[in-house]
Amino acid sequence: MTSLQDRSRQAVWHPCTQMARLDAVPPLPIAHGEGPWLFDTDGNRYFDANSSWWVNLFGHSDKPLHDAIKAQLDTLPHVMLAGCTHEPAVRLAERLSARTGGALGHVFFGSDGASAVEIALKQSFHSWKNRGHADKREFVCLKNSYHGETLGALSVTDVQVFRDAYDPLLLRSHIVASPDGRLGNEAEALAAMRALLAERYASIACVIVEPLVQGAAGMVMYSPGYLKGLRELTREFGVHLIADEIAVGCGRTGSFFAWEQSQADWPDFLLLSKGITGGTMALSLVLTTDDVFAAFWSEDVTRGFLHSHSYTGNPLACAAANAVLDRFDAGQLDANRAQAERLTRAFAPLSSRVSHLRQRGMILAFDVPEAPPRFAEAFHLKAREHELLIRPIGSTVYLMPPYLIDDATAAFLAGAVTATLNDVLA
Repeated sequence: MTSLQDRSRQAVWHPCTQMARLDAVPPLPIAHGEGPWLFDTDGNRYFDANSSWWVNLFGHSDKPLHDAIKAQLDTLPHVMLAGCTHEPAVRLAERLSARTGGALGHVFFGSDGASAVEIALKQSFHSWKNRGHADKREFVCLKNSYHGETLGALSVTDVQVFRDAYDPLLLRSHIVASPDGRLGNEAEALAAMRALLAERYASIACVIVEPLVQGAAGMVMYSPGYLKGLRELTREFGVHLIADEIAVGCGRTGSFFAWEQSQADWPDFLLLSKGITGGTMALSLVLTTDDVFAAFWSEDVTRGFLHSHSYTGNPLACAAANAVLDRFDAGQLDANRAQAERLTRAFAPLSSRVSHLRQRGMILAFDVPEAPPRFAEAFHLKAREHELLIRPIGSTVYLMPPYLIDDATAAFLAGAVTATLNDVLA
């Protein structure tokens, strides 16, 4: 166990990790996974409470997902999507478009969440340019928003720990007040957005938003009504709206797309990644409208969208994503609603000890008042002692578990989180 950890410290540059802290916070040497559990090389187990960065929907080593990938592996592991096509990509695009009623009828394939953000930002600007509005080149994001860590995505991210070091390299985006259910400020946030759009609409290409839950901000939740109001504003002032569902899509909030709960017109772009392959393969998708697509319809190469990566539309990843959609077609959302209710009941007793216990579907979070220094690190380490793999954000503890929550599991999670909280605050 120590050997694998030492080798990792020497050879692997871990993401979102202060490498100088690895002696104090050694990486868990994971040997295998089964269901919601991860097992280290000594046989200790840990419940994957954050779904391995929000990607794992149905647990580790899920047989239907693995069978789909294996079957595709025997047929076509990969072919370039420029000049070629294949059944898994076409079928996936058709099925996702159908889930929007055809409103988002064109799907562009990317590799990961940040690349999907880059694609959508570029498509928004380029489509306006192709239509003779090259001055529409500014982007708008919400305060405390997170959309990824490549340079374009960081330009619409307002989490300082990620952004500040690279600030001189970034585009100057507009950052507008964000809605927060804890503050009851949705009307004020919409008013601030209206003021900006009224002043700058001729220069703004798009607004990007995380629907219903701002993840890296500390699971900040707000109502569907804000999304409806935002969509009305972007329609009124003629700017694109990008719904970044990389974290909140695929059933996390109680509907397949979080946007569905707004009961508003579909956005101009909708982004998926993370859970779309159930935690098996890297894939992202950008869904967009006929209107945006038509702006690129030309035989002039300069008007085309020249963006790609070598594994664009990889058949193995598409096969996994189609297997994920099969589960939702078979009633996964109904199962999720029942599981979310179990989490609600199990964690209810904790509400008297923490602040703002909140939940949206399969995402549950609370804030810890007067959290001690290095609270997130201390909580993470103590949780391991209670068979729990969990990474708080600042003083916010959250769960975004795989969709495998029965009564016993919900009780275990509530007990483990409470015991960890007791240890850390002692």
